[in-house]
Amino acid sequence: MIGFGLRLAVAGGREALTRLVIIAAAVAVGAGLLLATLAGVNAVNAQLTRYASLYPHASTGGNADLLWWSTREDYFHGKQIIRIDVAATGPNAPTPIGIPTTPGPGEYYASPSLQKLLAANPADQLGDRYPGHDLGTIGPAALASPDALLVIVGGTTDEIAKLPRAKQLTSVGDNTPGLPETTVDLIMGVIAGGLLFPVLIFIGTATRLNAARREQRFAAMRLVGATPKQISMVAAVEAAAAAVAGTALGFILFFAFRGSLAQIPFTGMPFFTSDMSLGVLDVLLVALGVPAGAAVAAQISLRRVRISPLGVTRRVTPRPPRAYRVIPLVLGVAVLAFAIGHRPETSDGQTAVFLPALLLIMAGLVLAGPWLTMVGARVMARRASRPATLIAARRLADNPKAGFRAISGIMLALFVTSVAVGVITTIVANRGPAPIGSTGAGTMSTVFTENPPSVPDTVLTDLRAIPGVRSATVVRENPVRGSDGWVVACTDLPAAYGRCADGATVAEVPMSLMPFEQPASSTRVWPAASVTVGELQRLPVASIVVGTDASVAALERARTVLEVAYPTEFWVAPNVPGDFESDFANTLRGWKQLANVIIIASLALAGCSLAVTVVGGLTERRRPFSLLRLSGASLHVLRRVVALESAVPMLAVAVVAIGMGLLAAQLFLKAQMGYTLTAPGVGFYAIVVIGLAACLGIIASTLPLLERITGPETARSE
Repeated sequence: MIGFGLRLAVAGGREALTRLVIIAAAVAVGAGLLLATLAGVNAVNAQLTRYASLYPHASTGGNADLLWWSTREDYFHGKQIIRIDVAATGPNAPTPIGIPTTPGPGEYYASPSLQKLLAANPADQLGDRYPGHDLGTIGPAALASPDALLVIVGGTTDEIAKLPRAKQLTSVGDNTPGLPETTVDLIMGVIAGGLLFPVLIFIGTATRLNAARREQRFAAMRLVGATPKQISMVAAVEAAAAAVAGTALGFILFFAFRGSLAQIPFTGMPFFTSDMSLGVLDVLLVALGVPAGAAVAAQISLRRVRISPLGVTRRVTPRPPRAYRVIPLVLGVAVLAFAIGHRPETSDGQTAVFLPALLLIMAGLVLAGPWLTMVGARVMARRASRPATLIAARRLADNPKAGFRAISGIMLALFVTSVAVGVITTIVANRGPAPIGSTGAGTMSTVFTENPPSVPDTVLTDLRAIPGVRSATVVRENPVRGSDGWVVACTDLPAAYGRCADGATVAEVPMSLMPFEQPASSTRVWPAASVTVGELQRLPVASIVVGTDASVAALERARTVLEVAYPTEFWVAPNVPGDFESDFANTLRGWKQLANVIIIASLALAGCSLAVTVVGGLTERRRPFSLLRLSGASLHVLRRVVALESAVPMLAVAVVAIGMGLLAAQLFLKAQMGYTLTAPGVGFYAIVVIGLAACLGIIASTLPLLERITGPETARSE
């Protein structure tokens, strides 16, 4: 029967060969996307692992020679630079990953992207922070991304031991902090829910192409004596043959476009091409799973033939779906609602609640879809006033599973879109817009880890000599805490930051001379401190605040002066408003980029599934449509029937999916962050409208086929 099945698949005439090619092409696209998704997950995991390795755990014992290690964050033009200071205690000390030797005092290695920045900018803005000899480039093994800004600077053991976060290592690479399971699980959940489901639906839709015609053929074979087992074998072989060819082509497509996919900043940073790798399990999952899934789908589609061949020839109406299909959907919503007052304290516990709930809602939408389609079709039939509307409604009510199958991918795509956009929009609304860059306020504040007793006059002179710097103010610790924990002499307080209260000589101020998340104001009045000017000079220094004209050059030169003057003082470099926010912005943009990729890919897959389903449905029903035309129905009426069968459920499903997505986002935000959902902006609705318009265009593009396949010769030949 295997040979017979292969003969039917490849030598069954032009129709069979065309069906084989279309199914193989569709499976190739689905398999390629599936491989890209699995490789993307591996790439994200590799990227996070290398990033975590920059912050290793301290280790002791084993090797007599140790490696001193300290990781700090620096900024340049709003971009984060990770600086690692190292010092070897002996010749057998471990060497940092990505470089051939441990740099000594006055030596450093830089990543390729940082080397480009060093070459493109004046030394007093960036290069002077890393004085000494550039030994070469840091290799990819130590870089989270090709665009990563990383420098490994050598020093003496005494210098590195005084740095913040300094630790001793007996080895490198095996003491990387474990990745938070929450992060990986959420990435897996977003990708699995947002992309894998539409991919699997697309593959399943493709393998069921022209299913009705095959049911008739296999039913005829049953009537002439073929057993159910033989029919199942032939169907499985025929479907698997197309799926195997499509899967092989999918592997070719993946490796052909792997380099281009790696350049897309899914997480805010591009990947190395080697990161987009496939494990043995991934290869086996796709290479064996897709053909096996196609074979199973083919057998499931022939269950009516196995029960009775006359069930197909007599066109028995399928059993209508029942209301119990809504139960998983309700359970998923209930779990999210329950979490509002009972959120687990640990991140693992939160993942165990939120991720299954979201996946349960997605599965519930797919399961409840046919029942919702049937209910809507019955309502449409009762209100029908035109023949086309009545025919479309009766057909949808007769077989709602087939009607929903064409739009199930669209439902999932819109649900994921609504959840992602709702969550991101609300976070931005509550945390404020995250700016790109770090020059908006023009103020740089330097917070000391260990408060020095004073600031050398040469440092203040160098700062004030920088073009664009307007002030350099020393802020000291306040021994008597009032409204603020820091004090400054009124004679040193720049006018741009306000003035002292009448009669005051020392004022209580914030460490950065600006209240939290508020701009500088010359009209602000600071309260007097219970400290005299004489006592002020004996207080430890808390910070140095530099006011500039907001030019990039002035800010970066001032930052460089402070870092050179205090090389062992900061675990975070002197910063300006926007530096930390830009980190948040980059993270948020990375997740938004990932959400956009999922949205576009999901809608594209949904459109492909819709096209395959509509074309397959037209081919399967060409004889009934031909008979309708012979009985007097116009081509215009038939086109309206096809359009209504696809468009009406699609638009109704869109409303349900978007509503459920925003509801899930609201419940998640309320339970996890205490936020109330902020309505998405115009961009969200534009994506929805464009996506639905594209799907309607796909439906419209198939309508010209009706005239060609519903001629009188079709009714005579079948």
